[in-house]
Amino acid sequence: MTVILILATFATFLFIDYLLSRKRVPQVAREMAEIPKPAHSEVPAQLSPVVAGFKLPENLRYHPGHTWALAESPQMVRVGIDDFAARLIGRASSVKLPLRGRWVRQGQTLMVVERDGAKAEIVSPMEGVVAGINEKVLQNPELALRDPYGEGWLVTVQSPDAKTNFRNLLSGGVARKWLEDAAASLRSRIPVLATAVAQDGGVAVEDIGREMSNQEWSELARELFLT
Repeated sequence: MTVILILATFATFLFIDYLLSRKRVPQVAREMAEIPKPAHSEVPAQLSPVVAGFKLPENLRYHPGHTWALAESPQMVRVGIDDFAARLIGRASSVKLPLRGRWVRQGQTLMVVERDGAKAEIVSPMEGVVAGINEKVLQNPELALRDPYGEGWLVTVQSPDAKTNFRNLLSGGVARKWLEDAAASLRSRIPVLATAVAQDGGVAVEDIGREMSNQEWSELARELFLT
């Protein structure tokens, strides 16, 4: 009799756990639906749409400070600079990235890049702990400019609240409109280089600020990178 009672109790616990699991699954599914697809679904940059002269992969989320984020798991996110930032920076002599284990905040400085003695700061699109650093970019800063959506990524971030962070970023039509506005602002600020930013479906030149003074470039970078 005792054995039967034990088995009945065990079966009851299993049934209750099954019912609770059925309730949890829809909630998990809803949360995962709000996070971008993992990195293995990445679209090659060369196949990305070109918006106002700049490549804008559709599978990424963008911070208005011209950085991007892509989920590799529910809390692990890869980040980098966008094509606009890469072309405005143009060339780099050095790059500084945060150390592993450092907490970074969304919208605050993630990277410092130096160009001919002038510096610009790049903000983080995510908040969390820096889990990995792209050592190749530290050794060769130009990699982040030549291939910002691929081998030139910057860091990975362990973001406990990634879902909320992604909600604050841009995607789809909103991202396209934002980039169009940024390109228009750039053309208005540099009339002599207006033709450097293609308006006919082509891509912008690789070094937009090549004829600007260090001070002019630094001021423009601070304005457009929101630093």
